[in-house]
Amino acid sequence: MEPWGRIGIGVLELIASVLLLINRTAWLAAMLALGLMAGAIGMHLTILGIEVLGDGGYLFSLALTVAVCSTIVLIFNRANILKVVATLLGSRNLL
Repeated sequence: MEPWGRIGIGVLELIASVLLLINRTAWLAAMLALGLMAGAIGMHLTILGIEVLGDGGYLFSLALTVAVCSTIVLIFNRANILKVVATLLGSRNLL
């Protein structure tokens, strides 16, 4: 993955952080962040190990924290998500 994978993931994380600052797109940022953190957690559990370069599992705990916070943002914004899904499907029955 080096170096382009790391740079690409960093750009996606930056996009997620900017979208999180905008109230209308917070749910989209949470989805993006949750997807990124699912990948990070998966890498820690399979290839990297929980402790990387003697960090005591700090990066792994940060990934878990972001995943939990993203899930909370998604729960709080579920009405907005349902509106978008209903609009995309052309139906109001989901609301």
